[in-house]
Amino acid sequence: MLTLVLLLCAACSVSASAKGAAGPRLNNNQLYKFSYTTEVLVDRTRGSKEGSAGYKISSDVDVNLVWRDPSSKDDQLIQLAISNVRIAPASHRSEKKNVLHGSTAESVLGKSKLAALTKPFLLHLKNGKAKAFYSYRAEPAIIKNLKRGLASLLQVQLNTGKAIENDVSGRCAIEYRAVKGQVTRTKNLETCKTAETGFTTHSQVLGVSRKSSSVTTFTLEDGFIRSAVAEETHSLAVNTRRSAGAKVLSRQIFTLVGTEAGPLEAAGKDVAGVVKSIDAKLAAVGIIAEKVKSKCKGCPSLFEHWQTQQKLLEPASLSKATAPRSFLALIQSIRKASKDEILKVLKSASKTSLPQAVDAVTSSQTVASLDAMLEFLNFTDAKGFVLQERFLYACGFASHPNERMLQVLLDISKGKIGSSDIKESVVIIMGALVHRLCQKGGCNLPTVVQVKKLIIDGAGSAQVESEVQMYLLALKNSLLPEAIPVFTKYAESEVGAYSTIALTALQRYDVHLMTDEVKRTVGRVYHQNQRVYEKNVRAAAADVILGSNPSYMEVKNLLLSVGNLPHEMNKYMLSKIQDIIRFQMPASKILQQAMKDMVSHNYDRFAKVGSSSAFSGFMARSADVTSTYSLDILYSGSGIMRRSNMNIYGASKGAMLHGLQVAIEAQGLESLIAATPDEGEKDLESFAGMSALLFDVQLRPVTFFKGYSDLMSKMFSMSGEPMNVVKGLILLTDHSEVIQLQSGLKASAEFQGGLAIDISGGMEISLWYRESKTSVNNRGALVVTGNITVDMDFMRAGVEVSFETEASLDFITTVQFSDYPFLVCMQMDKSTFPVSEYLTKYERVSSGKSVMSHKGKKQLVPGSEFPLHQENSNMCRKVFDSSW
Repeated sequence: MLTLVLLLCAACSVSASAKGAAGPRLNNNQLYKFSYTTEVLVDRTRGSKEGSAGYKISSDVDVNLVWRDPSSKDDQLIQLAISNVRIAPASHRSEKKNVLHGSTAESVLGKSKLAALTKPFLLHLKNGKAKAFYSYRAEPAIIKNLKRGLASLLQVQLNTGKAIENDVSGRCAIEYRAVKGQVTRTKNLETCKTAETGFTTHSQVLGVSRKSSSVTTFTLEDGFIRSAVAEETHSLAVNTRRSAGAKVLSRQIFTLVGTEAGPLEAAGKDVAGVVKSIDAKLAAVGIIAEKVKSKCKGCPSLFEHWQTQQKLLEPASLSKATAPRSFLALIQSIRKASKDEILKVLKSASKTSLPQAVDAVTSSQTVASLDAMLEFLNFTDAKGFVLQERFLYACGFASHPNERMLQVLLDISKGKIGSSDIKESVVIIMGALVHRLCQKGGCNLPTVVQVKKLIIDGAGSAQVESEVQMYLLALKNSLLPEAIPVFTKYAESEVGAYSTIALTALQRYDVHLMTDEVKRTVGRVYHQNQRVYEKNVRAAAADVILGSNPSYMEVKNLLLSVGNLPHEMNKYMLSKIQDIIRFQMPASKILQQAMKDMVSHNYDRFAKVGSSSAFSGFMARSADVTSTYSLDILYSGSGIMRRSNMNIYGASKGAMLHGLQVAIEAQGLESLIAATPDEGEKDLESFAGMSALLFDVQLRPVTFFKGYSDLMSKMFSMSGEPMNVVKGLILLTDHSEVIQLQSGLKASAEFQGGLAIDISGGMEISLWYRESKTSVNNRGALVVTGNITVDMDFMRAGVEVSFETEASLDFITTVQFSDYPFLVCMQMDKSTFPVSEYLTKYERVSSGKSVMSHKGKKQLVPGSEFPLHQENSNMCRKVFDSSW
């Protein structure tokens, strides 16, 4: 009984005089005089010594009852009037750094805006909820929003409970807690629905996280508000580096300073009639904030901007951080430009800077930018290959693609295309867009449905080898669950290239989609139950089995196969198993359990010699992100590399990103050294090529040579220069939103990350020295910027946090096959690279006067050679000793 009494007491009215009241009640013929301050501050997330940028607006506010419904004391029409407006910096400033020094509210706002702000407005409050907000339609949107922010402070429920309310922030879920004359209102900002929408990067690893809170504390006396203090914070940070974070803090303080005799209550039957009698120009304009169009005074045009940035986007500058920084700035300009302005830039760009301009225009992802690219590019002309592929790759990496972008690629694929390579890239990238749109819940969009049917049917009906591979790679990008039966079928194909694509695609799916039928099929491939397969196909099948939550029997059968495989395959499987256990991958426990059986785990099996290997390690570990790498290399019995596979992964907050995969494959080269091909590989055509997967997007594979005649011509013309796989600028992180603050002000948040990348690879064979060398070279520069800006048209305050780095990563494999076992040396090196962080804060008024602070820090991360297994280190010593 006592518990029940306590619960009832906690839920009772906050004041005896307010008993039965749903919300605050005003007394008739009384004028309530308040002081009101609203301030907004922006800074990096953890704050800074010199204080935040921002400003505060202070004023006096008169509040009085205009009309009350005779039948309901909680149905009130209230007038609010702002006066004595002052504007000052939010943080203490010296005279030199005070952008507002010597100014007045009128000089900052302008005479007309100040007059509009001080014009009285009305709030219809019913049961403590805002039913209508009345002001003048002709007033500037920013002025109406400031009034809405003030009016929203009068909306309060006097009892503990939950509600859905409309206020300046939108339609939001609210929780009230009433205790002893005080009410705390907590707004769940994640639930607020407004007309303004933004966009964000689909990848959680590369994305931006936001934490928000909004709490208002009301003190009540005699049934009305004595004070209201509202504090709202929004913190945004890049997931991969949380120090690159910024926040906006909004605070409102509304305090009763006294009361005096006020105007009499107006006569009238209803609210509409009373409002009209006061001023016919007053209109119900809604309590939810309206959009504010910001005007950039004195900003350069897109073409002017391009002229200042063009030199920084030349190929020679792409390894420097200035390139992605210019790229990001250019994207911001393009997003505000028209189609004709964009075309002017594309047509004026130099031949060498044009590919980078195409990257920026496509990455902007606006209607105008896509229209400009379609008009500029001619897909029937094979000479435009480079620009066409840069456009397609930028589409594949699009941060927030829409259905129209997919439709554009579909239309291109149906038309005449001058280059067969471009035709392949169009279809492959369509698969990537299908995946992105499905991630956003758009799997049933008409164009997505159409493309899904095209690539699934194409994989089943195509007869030409290049077309089958094209559709399989598109399906690999799409990650459609309905594509799994297609991959399961092709896993058992007689064509090794089909099997490899199918099996590597299955590795990318969630484990729960790997049905028993899929596992049985993959098992048949590995164990060669129905036919003989190439080693690289079997190795890919083993990867699927070990990565799909294998059963005890599946693992035991794999272990029992070791010793009965070709020499190098034996060594590869042993190395793979040891790597899984050492690196504690998901299959490690079941492997260790199966290895307790001496039949499957004994010296005879685990002492096999060879040069093939598999190794995984950490590239970087921090509180924000963990980056790992893996290097797998499989040789033929003759010592020629069969498959080399380098992977880099990033993990953050439980999410995984396949950042990079570079696979080099070679076959049919045994005749060069008069060696005997391995089982199942006697009739393979001479071939070497490279395939790259970048940020979860499979790119079109590159062929070094195909066929014996092509091989011989390439061997005698080899320059030692690597072949480019992908080169360009990529928009990695792209987050944009408008944050509606409870004060009525708006904050714009823009976080972008740009990467300049150059991936190349090559393969050299020397018959004289009986040596082969494969190389994968990665060069990149990364810049991530985060901006939060509060723009009131007449005054602007903002903060920018950023970090940048320039790095290179090389993977080189040298093989000497003059003797068996042949010598193999793998090297994975990163150069010394700089990491810089910057913080910029600024305040500016419409007169042009501005104050800015900028600081930064730089550190050098020493270069190193990533560790591989001890056996590799021993071999490298022998290789380099023999070279001398």
